[in-house]
Amino acid sequence: MTKPAKPNPLFEIVITIIVPAVILMQLSGEGRLGPMRALLLALAFPVGFGLWDGWRRHKLNWLSVLGVVSTLLTGGIGLLKLDAQWLAVKEAAIPGLIGLVVLGSNWTSWPLIRVLVFNPTLFDVERVQAALEARRNVVPFELRLRTGTLLLAGTFFFSAVMNYLLARWVVTSPAGTEAFNEELGRLTLLSYPVIAVPSMLMMMALLFWLARGAKALTGLDLADMLRS
Repeated sequence: MTKPAKPNPLFEIVITIIVPAVILMQLSGEGRLGPMRALLLALAFPVGFGLWDGWRRHKLNWLSVLGVVSTLLTGGIGLLKLDAQWLAVKEAAIPGLIGLVVLGSNWTSWPLIRVLVFNPTLFDVERVQAALEARRNVVPFELRLRTGTLLLAGTFFFSAVMNYLLARWVVTSPAGTEAFNEELGRLTLLSYPVIAVPSMLMMMALLFWLARGAKALTGLDLADMLRS
């Protein structure tokens, strides 16, 4: 069975970030869609994309599920006209909870770095494991995974703190108003360069740190460890 092609990252950014932000900032006036309808239309794009991506892959992607849940919570805050501080709490809660789960997994037999970073999608896990066993470096590599799990949790905690601070700084108007929608649109645009890009760079740095350690412990080149 042919695997579905991966969505174009630029297309995903346009659909889930740029289009909703433009709708919120430009169509929320009373002479246009109004705050409530503009909010619903803006949220429909990331929710629709997440559902379409899950249907296309024929399986649930946990990141897409979290994205849909986060979007629905944002919609709930706007539609119920809750205090804007709850938006900041929501923005921080999801990465914060993931960070706690990742951190807690470090004291289990299966640290989550194996799922999120050192996984069969990125690495040829069987080949790496065989090389570690041959060189009797399984334990040192497990210790490196444990350290990597702490670093991975740190990236989520960074995201949680930055999400909270950015939301509190940008969104100050009451939910359900045109001003709230416009500020939510600005928050959506700012969150990518201010939070998503630094978090992505930290994840890439963690990936290469782990790969470099694996190279030293296995004797394999990076190209031999990564999935082609």
